Amino acid sequence: MSTVSHAIPMTTPGGGRQSTGDDWRSRTFAWPAVREFLLSTLAYPAAGIAVLLALWWAGGWLIASNEDVSSFAGFAPAPTFAALGELLGTGDVWGMIHPSLYRIGMGLLWAFLIGVPVGVAIGLSATLREVSHVPFQFLRMISPLAWMPIAVLAFATWDGAIVFLITVAAVWPILFSTAQGVRRIDPLWFKVARNLGADGFQMLRRVVLPAIGQDVFAGVRLAVGVAWIVLVPAEYLGVTSGLGYAINDARDTLEYDTLAAIVVIIGVIGFFLDGICVGLIKRFSWGQAD
Repeated sequence: MSTVSHAIPMTTPGGGRQSTGDDWRSRTFAWPAVREFLLSTLAYPAAGIAVLLALWWAGGWLIASNEDVSSFAGFAPAPTFAALGELLGTGDVWGMIHPSLYRIGMGLLWAFLIGVPVGVAIGLSATLREVSHVPFQFLRMISPLAWMPIAVLAFATWDGAIVFLITVAAVWPILFSTAQGVRRIDPLWFKVARNLGADGFQMLRRVVLPAIGQDVFAGVRLAVGVAWIVLVPAEYLGVTSGLGYAINDARDTLEYDTLAAIVVIIGVIGFFLDGICVGLIKRFSWGQAD
């Protein structure tokens, strides 16, 4: 006689379900996913940071060991983190960060307000795309910092000039990513929307903008990287605040540990800004998971 006892869940005297082989197997199969999660979120990033710190320490040791450049030993990790702790303790770091975040925010805002509408327009119109291709590519290849003399003449304040330079740097990734997103929209979507009686505004609101959200914020992510790089040299202009000014001031006063600490601050802020953009890209991704 065959037995079926293995198919019957075992219960404890208190009525609870007793663990079976299936439970053990489910936990065993779940372990690779947990392991991969721990590796990707903790182990791999920690290993990368450790390698970076090791290379940084080695570079600092080489500088300190060479009499010709030993005056730059403040770039080593230990003096840098000591200076960073002092900046955080005194609160001076917030006075550096706030003006820079304001300028980068305003520059990205203007780049977004210009880049998205223009990108949608050239994505929808083949004629406009062909007419604007050469001028836009020509302007895109000009270094944003080359506009410095014009920015200084055109704007009454240094802040306005810096915001202009950041806008010039950031507008192109947003514009071209938006245009590419519009061109990737399935033409059948427009046909269906017209058949349902959608007008131009409804087409834009219900079809175009939802479809290009991921592309727009991918462009914003690229724009943040470019703008964050342009920010520091742009703040070498006549301003007396911001991260770029702080770096220039630390260089002039030979405070190389403070200079390196500000570089670390710039990297950390840039990392978090990029993380925000990645979150927005995921939020506006409408792709279906398999």
